[in-house]
Amino acid sequence: MPLPVTLEDIERAAKAIEGAVLRTPLLPARHLDEITGTSIFVKYENLQDTNAFKERGALNKLLSLSAEERAKGVIAMSAGNHAQAVALHATRLGIPAVIVMPLNTPHVKVAATENYGATVVLAGETVDDAREEADRLSKEHGYTWVHPYDDSYVIAGQGTIALEMLEDMPELDVLVVPIGGGGMISGMAIAAKAKKPSIEIIGVEAVLFPSMHNALSGKERPAGGNTLAEGIAVRRVGALTKEITSELVEDIILVSETQIEQAVNAYLTQQKTIAEGAGAAGLAAVMAQPERFRGKKVGLVLCGGNIDPRLLTSIMLRELVRSGNIISIRCTIPDRPGILGEISTLIGGLGGNILEVSHHRLFLDVPAKGATLDVTIETRGSTHAATIIKALEDNGINVAHLASADLRN
Repeated sequence: MPLPVTLEDIERAAKAIEGAVLRTPLLPARHLDEITGTSIFVKYENLQDTNAFKERGALNKLLSLSAEERAKGVIAMSAGNHAQAVALHATRLGIPAVIVMPLNTPHVKVAATENYGATVVLAGETVDDAREEADRLSKEHGYTWVHPYDDSYVIAGQGTIALEMLEDMPELDVLVVPIGGGGMISGMAIAAKAKKPSIEIIGVEAVLFPSMHNALSGKERPAGGNTLAEGIAVRRVGALTKEITSELVEDIILVSETQIEQAVNAYLTQQKTIAEGAGAAGLAAVMAQPERFRGKKVGLVLCGGNIDPRLLTSIMLRELVRSGNIISIRCTIPDRPGILGEISTLIGGLGGNILEVSHHRLFLDVPAKGATLDVTIETRGSTHAATIIKALEDNGINVAHLASADLRN
């Protein structure tokens, strides 16, 4: 049975969007090679105008509309990158666009979508609620749906990513692609398998949202939760994308929230580029299972870079805790003059930098003549941190790690 999208569809999409969507670079990532023990090549879709790959499929769909459909306008449902992609290119083409977003969508995303020229309607508490409102408005006003993933034109547009990757690096052995609704991996798999049948296609989902994994395996792992990879946090995959993925994708790897955090941090610190959680999912899979990819040339799609700067800062700090570069300890000490100076002198003498100190006298689990001292210390790494802790203990100070130690897991 033929698939609903062909290589010819994707090649037509490539010509249609040429010049309006950036042909992003595919570059070697030698620092990531050292972390994973493989040869990684990154496709930087975070360099698009909206900082995400969604422009490809959205524009290809918009270009397929008749004059009558353009005049009536389009509607989309999205809380993120798809909304901005539709808004940008619909405005550029003179097509009225309505984007329905859940009520709890962050204001920065609503503002960005409006700034691209779309009319934003806030409706419902969930994405499914927003979809129902978009359906209603579409029927009422005759808007054309621009679906985020389950549309043949959208799938073809996303497939242009793989065309470019294999043009730039024909030697790629495997593509590791994030999966939300499945539009990107479907288009990429069709293009890549047609150009190079031997290439392996591996999908990646957040363990909290294993929707395609469930759909293909028949399992019923729970889907839901507060994931860093909200861009691929989809409960229901598309009918078209399920069909294509089941036919062409070899496997789906599920990655944890910690693994996604570590991949976001690796992109930032090693490649000096910004990835949102969904954008880093492919790297998270390779870092989680490096032996699976060892000796292969691996193509990754950094599919989006829209992440809250405060969240990015938090991820960086959490990674410093995991690596032992920042430690938080609780010292049980005698309550006598000079003890704080002695401790700070000891830590400073060993090269530790005290970031924060909190002194408590009223905790009931220490003697009345004692106290606790919570200290956050910047170190040169876990070995250096262990040296500081041993020195404190050798000087008669009881030391316990605080809850931040749990982040190492």
